[in-house]
Amino acid sequence: MSDISKHEAFMRRAIELAERGRWRTAPNPTVGAVLVRDGEIVAEGWHQVCGQAHAEVNCLRDAAEKGIDTAGCDMYVTLEPCNHFGKTPPCSHAVLKAGVKRVFIGMPDLNAKAAGGAEFLRQNGVEVVSGLLEEECRELVADFIVWQTTRRPYVILKMASTLDGRISTKSGRSQKISNDASHAEVHRLREKVGLARGAVLVGGNTFALDDPRLTARTDAAERQPLAAVLTSRLPSENGCALMRERAAESVFFTTEAQAASPAAAALRARGARVYGAGSSAKPAGQGLLDVGQVLEILRTEENCLYVLCEGGGRTALSLLEAGLVDEFHLHMAPAILADDEATPLFSGRHAESMEDALRMKAVSVSLAEGDVHIRFRAMRG
Repeated sequence: MSDISKHEAFMRRAIELAERGRWRTAPNPTVGAVLVRDGEIVAEGWHQVCGQAHAEVNCLRDAAEKGIDTAGCDMYVTLEPCNHFGKTPPCSHAVLKAGVKRVFIGMPDLNAKAAGGAEFLRQNGVEVVSGLLEEECRELVADFIVWQTTRRPYVILKMASTLDGRISTKSGRSQKISNDASHAEVHRLREKVGLARGAVLVGGNTFALDDPRLTARTDAAERQPLAAVLTSRLPSENGCALMRERAAESVFFTTEAQAASPAAAALRARGARVYGAGSSAKPAGQGLLDVGQVLEILRTEENCLYVLCEGGGRTALSLLEAGLVDEFHLHMAPAILADDEATPLFSGRHAESMEDALRMKAVSVSLAEGDVHIRFRAMRG
């Protein structure tokens, strides 16, 4: 194996470790680190929970528990070591004190308060190599990048369709498109979103037709996600499952006029939150609420770090049109309706050529007892 391949292999292991902390580290980034001596990994660590030790410190602790002399070792870390006193001391200082001779960094820290660790180490005689597997390390912290550069949550769009791209029959009801394994995966995702103080978001048509609770129905759910609904027609105070069972965990986004109505006041009296929003300026979202404004409210007023949008099609397209979808999870069932009147995944745009298409990149494909799960990421820049 070449030296470059070895360096990349060590960083890939650090990326694998970082994934173990996902959801629990928010709003901090997921970070992994490995310590290498004589071409072998001798210690590992990752950021496990927000407010606790970072990856580098956990890696050095692992080395101490194993009796490893850290002096002269190399460290591979997916994100630049922090250089400030926050909830924990600076990782850059801990790495220097440990006598690490070289540090390979995946990407720089975008948090201005925490950045500067690489330069601190260089100034104190540590060799620093930056940009190793930077693209992969950036994907690892795609959520953190959104939190640092915008005022909105990280958005995951999830939809289920037939092979011919239909999400419901012409009656408007989706009934059951995907199988039990796919449904279980959705609830596991809701569980994770709830753990990280996120919300599950649906549009008004989906809300009216399905009367959902938007809960994670898993045995391991520690915290339920917030239930968020975009609708121009507010329910009565007892007119839906959310108000009967989850009023205090529910938030409604509606027109500014509806937000000032007696119906909104009745929902607020039961503990729900009701916000008014303007109309979308995007062609495909005409007549819909401004999803950008909705997301900003969820982040700034409801402290949501993640939003899992589960449709319907118009809400999903309005998010895509506005460039607000960070991940798209498509669960495709091996079924064909072949009905032109059945509801398509997306509709409402007028594209003159393929250059007008909204594009994403596929990053993973998996099977779920016959269903196909495809995960896409946004294409930025």
